[in-house]
Amino acid sequence: MVAQEGTASPTTRAYTHREILEVMSGLMLAMLTSMISTSVVGTALPTIVGELGGQDQYSWVASATMLTMTVSTPLWGKLSDLFGRKLLFQSALALFVASSVVAGLSQNMGQLIAARAVQGLGVGGLSALSQVILGDIVSPRERGRYSGYMGAVFGISTVAGPLLGGFIVDTDWLGWRWCFYVVVPFALVSFLVIQKVLRLPKVKRNTSIDIWGATTITASASGLMLLLTLGGTEFEWNSGWTYFLAATTLLMLALAVLAERTAGNPILPPRLFRNRTFVLTSLASLFVGMAMFGAMIYLPQYLQIVKGLSPTNSGLMTLPMVMALFLSGVISGKIVTQTGRWKIFPVLGLLIVAVGLFLLSHLHVDSSEWLIGFDVAVLGIGLGLSMQILILAAQNGAELRDMASTTSGVSFFRSLGGAVGVAAFGAILTNRLKDEMAEMLKAAGISLPGGSDVKLGSPSAIQQLPAPIKNIVLESFTRGLETVFMVGVPIALLGFVATIFLKELPLRGPATAPAAPTPLSKDDLVLAGLLLELVAQRVERAHGEPSALLTAVAKMAPPDDRSEPERARAVARTVLRPTSRALIAQATTPQKDLVSGGISQ
Repeated sequence: MVAQEGTASPTTRAYTHREILEVMSGLMLAMLTSMISTSVVGTALPTIVGELGGQDQYSWVASATMLTMTVSTPLWGKLSDLFGRKLLFQSALALFVASSVVAGLSQNMGQLIAARAVQGLGVGGLSALSQVILGDIVSPRERGRYSGYMGAVFGISTVAGPLLGGFIVDTDWLGWRWCFYVVVPFALVSFLVIQKVLRLPKVKRNTSIDIWGATTITASASGLMLLLTLGGTEFEWNSGWTYFLAATTLLMLALAVLAERTAGNPILPPRLFRNRTFVLTSLASLFVGMAMFGAMIYLPQYLQIVKGLSPTNSGLMTLPMVMALFLSGVISGKIVTQTGRWKIFPVLGLLIVAVGLFLLSHLHVDSSEWLIGFDVAVLGIGLGLSMQILILAAQNGAELRDMASTTSGVSFFRSLGGAVGVAAFGAILTNRLKDEMAEMLKAAGISLPGGSDVKLGSPSAIQQLPAPIKNIVLESFTRGLETVFMVGVPIALLGFVATIFLKELPLRGPATAPAAPTPLSKDDLVLAGLLLELVAQRVERAHGEPSALLTAVAKMAPPDDRSEPERARAVARTVLRPTSRALIAQATTPQKDLVSGGISQ
């Protein structure tokens, strides 16, 4: 009955530590390759644009993936409820592999952008379903010891992507197309590992699809993403396009709320938003995404432009953050598993993220590499303590039937926060950079042929500018990035406030076997036997008069065409009296344990 109502947990058996690690190896490999695919293009993009053309479409190569990844995240969770986790995860992998190959074969920017958009759909499925599957095979109490590994994937991909992209582009016999081909073998290995080791039982669920909910949620998220991605670059903030996209987003959001309230099987059930834990963890994840992606995207600009590091070396400079993120995630996860206490970690984590961003906002042109490494390590500790524990808290506070919707919902808000953070921080950096350069050029008495704007090229081109202009550009970048990181501080503090109001619910653990019943004493056995004999006599003497006792005893017999008094007397004769005699015999013959061993009826 529970399975038919859709509330059953897929975890019907306990997975061993080895089995969990085998499944996680496939999940982590898939996540790593998908996340690398989103960051590897950064260092290769100037070369790609130089070969394919389309400088005006530069930003869309990265934005297309983030857009489709964000809007598809909640859809994958609901579809996995309908068609199964394993099938949907492998479908996302197949979609990712196919789109990666097509992206590598692209002959123009239009084809590349379209392939990247489809690639984002696969990435959204892999990132959401990895967390859902982990929630299926591991109880919340045990999940802490594994969540740190999943969180480290994000940090590792941030470093591995630029490193790998720089190496591929700089290698003559590879070329930029291998930025897309290189992830294919790893994705195929992940597909085979999941096929072999993941065995999830089938759970009967409602197979209706919320078409209107999917349409309106996707449209509202797409409108917001387009507004944030294109606003201030492709069109002015105070323009008709801005108002049109804003109005469309609000309209689709209102329709999405209406659709989800009336749908029989909604993608984001309205009851989730009545769940305090889901709302607060989603808000905290939104702010974590803004702070994390904002810092990770713009920190390499400081390292490459201001410090003059190569893409490879700038990737190496973020290793302290990755190691800190990995270690803090693993250690906090183990402590959560041992103690069952989890709230302290996201609370401290968001506070440490704010401290890390504050430290990064004080970096200057002449800051030492040791200081930079320390600052990014502080940021990594905060991210490691908060990211995965927030998902754990959301899953633990959700009903079992809402596991997938809850996980994908929190992941959706984190991705949305990342998109908002990248767009907002980019606008802040662009405006501050322009103002600072104009002011400093005017103060230095330098006039340029094209006005007050310096045409900035690649980091290597900036390093070759004349000394006065180069110093102004570097100082302007430093001040602009200071503002970016400083704006991230109150954002992280808002996440800190959200975690403060989280209620620390006890972590659900694996079901334990009931304790063995305590043997009855001799007096209890005799008393129980006499009471059963008394009930049997009362039933036989009822002579068919209706009574509550007669009705209750009759229900012990299987339903048939006999009357209620006949079935009750049959129970008295074949069940109650034999049991009464057995209990009294047990009191006089202690060697035969009929009570704890069960009484045959």
